[in-house]
Amino acid sequence: MRHSLPLAPQFYVTAPQPCPYLPGRMERKLFTALQGDAADKLNNSLSKQGFRRSQNVLYRPSCSDCSACLSARISIKDFRPSRSQKRTIKRNATLRRHATSAWATEDQYELFRTYLDARHADGGMADMDVFDFAAMVEETPIRSRVIEYTDHETRKLKAVCLTDVLDDGLSMVYSFYSPHVPAQSLGTYMVLDHVEIAREAGLPYVYLGYWVPGSAKMGYKSAFSGLELYRHGAWEKFRKPDSYSADTHPMSTDPIAEQVANISLPDLRS
Repeated sequence: MRHSLPLAPQFYVTAPQPCPYLPGRMERKLFTALQGDAADKLNNSLSKQGFRRSQNVLYRPSCSDCSACLSARISIKDFRPSRSQKRTIKRNATLRRHATSAWATEDQYELFRTYLDARHADGGMADMDVFDFAAMVEETPIRSRVIEYTDHETRKLKAVCLTDVLDDGLSMVYSFYSPHVPAQSLGTYMVLDHVEIAREAGLPYVYLGYWVPGSAKMGYKSAFSGLELYRHGAWEKFRKPDSYSADTHPMSTDPIAEQVANISLPDLRS
């Protein structure tokens, strides 16, 4: 199935497949190619409308009878670290941040495999080999960086995040870390450090991907103050987690053609 707008990118819909977040559900994605000279402009625009990047594709959940997935971002001006998050920062005082171009390395892949085997052995990425990993990191038509976190004392790579630089913030495309030091809360630490990077750069947001009510995998995102969710075509301040539910009836999502028609696109001709 294909849907398009005049003078606009082509939009497609994936076939339904099992949802990775909520058992018993089926997921479907609306997506478009990200390519050409206007890739940055398109990525900036659609990221503000709940889309995410995966290599040279922009996608957004578009399930036929569920609208649980909500794009989440942290407003830098409204963020205040909790006591627990302050302790996480202190526990990782020996880590050193290093930002590089979007280039994959053997050390990154070794850490990536260790992370997947320990945390997501049955996930959709479990079969990724070194070439798949390199493609995930390097196939980007926009401004992307690899943020590495290395222990200053042991010189070992502890965490990595593939990060896109948007015109209004940082988008944490994919992150992974050593699963052998759970007390360090490395996943939380990377989010906190990206908040600091955005603050230093004068960028107003850090985009976290999707928050899904009822999904334990995504629960950690609700712990960050200043959180905003993209719902019904607009960003709103996050309320309490129990204020949201996973809509599951056929009327919870608009028809695909209507969704595409409501997407606001930048002028891609220039």
